[in-house]
Amino acid sequence: MSSRVVAGGVVHTVPMDLRRVLIATPMVLAAWQDLTPLARNEWICWVLWPKKAETRSQHIRRLQSELLEGKRRPCCWLGCIHRKDKELSPAVRSVLSSRSKASA
Repeated sequence: MSSRVVAGGVVHTVPMDLRRVLIATPMVLAAWQDLTPLARNEWICWVLWPKKAETRSQHIRRLQSELLEGKRRPCCWLGCIHRKDKELSPAVRSVLSSRSKASA
């Protein structure tokens, strides 16, 4: 494994599967390193969000392609729920409530 530094987010560190992909693709890594810590945090949380490994892999592939397209944040993402420096919006609370009911 390469010892290259891959910048993390404000709450989340980069998971190993995402780190491997970033290091393996220099253009994606350059785009990643150019993001703000908050933007990286959103991407990391978005990658960690799915329950299924297959969906997580799809998120990582989409992250690669969208960073290469110049996108700075995941589209249609409610935002990282793990940040303690801001309150959850009513819309985010609703999504989380629906998700917890569906998994019960």
